[in-house]
Amino acid sequence: MHLLRPALPTKSLFALPPLALAPLALAVGAALSLPAQADGGAAFDLPSVTVTAKGYEADELDTPSATLRLDATQAPATQSVGSLFRGQPGTAVHGDGSWGQNPVLRGLKKESIVLQVDGVRLNSAQPQGALASFASLGLLDSIEVVKGPGSVLHGSGALGGAVNLRTPEAEFSDRPSIGGRFSTSAGSVDDSVGGGAILQLANADHALVLGATGRDVGDYDTPEGRVDNSGFESGAFLLKYAFRLADGHRLKLNVQGQEDRNVWYPGSAKPGPNPALGTLTIHSPRQERELYEVAYEGEVGPGTLETSLYRQEVFRQIRAWSSGLERNQVWNDVTFITDGGRIQYRLPLGERHLLTLGVEAWEMTGDPERFQYTPPLSDNAVATSPFRNGVIESRGVFLQDEIIFDDWTLMLGARYDSVTGDADVKGSGPNATSEGLRNESDTLSWSVGAIYNASPMLNPYVSLGSAYRAPDMRERFEDAARGDGYFHIGNPQLDPERSTSLELGLKGRSERGEYRLAAFHTRIDDYIAGRITGATNAQNQPIKRTENLDRVEIQGVEAGFVLPLDGRLAGGHWQLDGSLTWLRGTNKQDDEPLYQVPAHEATLGIGQQPQAGFHWHAQVRGVASQDRTADIFSNGTERTTPGYATADLGLGWRFGPAAGLSSLEVGLEVNNLFDRGYREHLIDQPEGGELLAPGRGAVATLRGRF
Repeated sequence: MHLLRPALPTKSLFALPPLALAPLALAVGAALSLPAQADGGAAFDLPSVTVTAKGYEADELDTPSATLRLDATQAPATQSVGSLFRGQPGTAVHGDGSWGQNPVLRGLKKESIVLQVDGVRLNSAQPQGALASFASLGLLDSIEVVKGPGSVLHGSGALGGAVNLRTPEAEFSDRPSIGGRFSTSAGSVDDSVGGGAILQLANADHALVLGATGRDVGDYDTPEGRVDNSGFESGAFLLKYAFRLADGHRLKLNVQGQEDRNVWYPGSAKPGPNPALGTLTIHSPRQERELYEVAYEGEVGPGTLETSLYRQEVFRQIRAWSSGLERNQVWNDVTFITDGGRIQYRLPLGERHLLTLGVEAWEMTGDPERFQYTPPLSDNAVATSPFRNGVIESRGVFLQDEIIFDDWTLMLGARYDSVTGDADVKGSGPNATSEGLRNESDTLSWSVGAIYNASPMLNPYVSLGSAYRAPDMRERFEDAARGDGYFHIGNPQLDPERSTSLELGLKGRSERGEYRLAAFHTRIDDYIAGRITGATNAQNQPIKRTENLDRVEIQGVEAGFVLPLDGRLAGGHWQLDGSLTWLRGTNKQDDEPLYQVPAHEATLGIGQQPQAGFHWHAQVRGVASQDRTADIFSNGTERTTPGYATADLGLGWRFGPAAGLSSLEVGLEVNNLFDRGYREHLIDQPEGGELLAPGRGAVATLRGRF
């Protein structure tokens, strides 16, 4: 049984990026005074219901936190998941190439956010590339984002928030039914082609979802030339099955797989320690993800019980290519396996009180097998595994209490976690050690939040909470050279990061439009990072040592809106949208800016979005220069980034039912319309060069439903 306030109007916050703060205040005021539309309003694609924020389906206007829901079905099949976070309020993208694009939430990335696929944690060490790219956009329905501390529901890592990549659910039907969708796309900037299809079969007792996608992405062009080795090939599949045991009881099976080949990370290119090696560049000839999950959901007693058992495997071949010797100088094969389970029970205590109790446990193992030529110019392959038989175990219990008053929703939560890390060996060769590797930490996370529903367009909220992040395997145990050109020294006795965040926000949604506005302050104690020491090892490699910083602080303001303009402009279905992100991070220990904080940015767009016929959208994105660099922490290696502005244009035609399909749509996007040459601050840069963003390019799409 779901405890929900009677639904407010369910038109959602667009999948397009939303604007700047001063215009936002004017736009919100205008939205509040606009008359209701007589023709049905703007064509918002998504209901504003998320699962990730509360652990069950809930309207975002009942949620005292900043949320974002992106429509994955409207993205070109050739894109990576991370690309959808570019230009969204409070988010950014960190990467090192076309494939490696990681979402960034409020200045925090990789291990500092929790990434899930259908609610299942996706764990893996992330030296190069992006975990989010281990999921294919063509198999996703939506991407749910909860910004701010989320450890109460999601455990270790949810300092910046949680990202849940959601595939279609296997839903029962009263009568036998067949449905599905398909999409194809082709891009000019990288000669990419891709496509995918999903088939859904259902009756009263059985439901099946089958899906497959494929992508072939070539090297992309910039205004200054082609970026070599920036392409890749990818294929993925999805199988979900649901069986009705009885009314209110179901078993579910979820099987997923993806394989990527010939993935290179151009941003990792660095000179080798020996000049004869030339440039060393990290690449992955093959990498795979597999997920196997069995789940049960049913009405048990007065509440709802949900259980899940899963195994998720991430396999990677990691190579360091020497341009001077034209061979792989280092090669590493590793599989990270996560076995886990979760039990959650939702218990209504009356009509306006919902208690959620849960237990979660998972174990992640990894045993990298790494070799390299030693001495560098010889043919003598030596085992240099950074650690052996690493394991991280997490056990947690959590409680969430939701109380609904007449116009208020109050959320309280607490979680206790115990995380243990251990390995057989740390490092390799004469410096290898097996002593002092085990570490156990206990952490209490909590959250308090309230939202006041004054009207559909006026919903102020406040939230205060804590989160934590236990160190990952590489931070604990790895003593080895990485693709960033440094020899990293791990620390098995690292303390977990602990954050405290305060957020004030305002949001609203009705036929008059919708908006979000939030300001936050986050303090992170014992922040984990690799400090450049300025020293070198015996192989003349610069050393980066993993350590806890005393404290870092991040402040930010983010905003987004969509404003229907119908009744004011000819043709109808006009809408204005925009977004703003302002961030500032400080490393208190070194009294300098925090390393790799996204630059301030804003977007402004306008277009017409009718349900059928011609539609278009134009957008300008402006990004400020970033000259707040961590000179002490990075030893002068973090570069300043000039500001830039880009323009994008999208247009298409929605045919409605056609050719036996329930809907058919063709589209054309032109990105970086004026072919601007620029680089993004969070994109890793090759030493001595620049990894520019793609230049002007067109993407043609065809998608349909049946």
